[in-house]
Amino acid sequence: MVERPPAPTIEDVTVKPDTALLILDIEERTCNAERRPRCLDTVPRIAKLMDKARETGITVVYSVTTKGSIRTILDPVKPHPGEIVVGSSVDKFWNTNLESYLNRRRIKNVIITGTAAHGAVLHTATAAGFRGMHIILPVDCISAEDLYAEQATVELLLTGPATRGKITITRSDRMTFPAE
Repeated sequence: MVERPPAPTIEDVTVKPDTALLILDIEERTCNAERRPRCLDTVPRIAKLMDKARETGITVVYSVTTKGSIRTILDPVKPHPGEIVVGSSVDKFWNTNLESYLNRRRIKNVIITGTAAHGAVLHTATAAGFRGMHIILPVDCISAEDLYAEQATVELLLTGPATRGKITITRSDRMTFPAE
């Protein structure tokens, strides 16, 4: 029998101006009652973070799957004109302009939200860690088909070679934005 690791410490976070909020794959195909019902529960919390980010000047970035488009992003988290949307498989840095976009804005921290925890969230966070960015992970804003995959993702990010020591685990209600 494998022993379960202790629950991660949930920390308070004050979001710095050099941060971007990444909203990953919150679209019709990946976030619905049939395929991933847990995702639908995260959408209001992600939308609230998105609103706070916009109000305080924090960069907001969206992603879609290879079969998605800006039209398939769920209404509560639709991009505004001028906000970037990248399309890729699980690593949203791969074969997109995400890295150059974040670098031009001198982004050092990314808040990663979205679905699937064990897909886009895990791989995009790992890619951000490889690029020297600090990852903020509000666990109530990620989803998978089941809670186990979500918890496993958090553990992998806490212990993974690219993200260990570069990640803060939090909840959306424990985050304060710059002008609040």
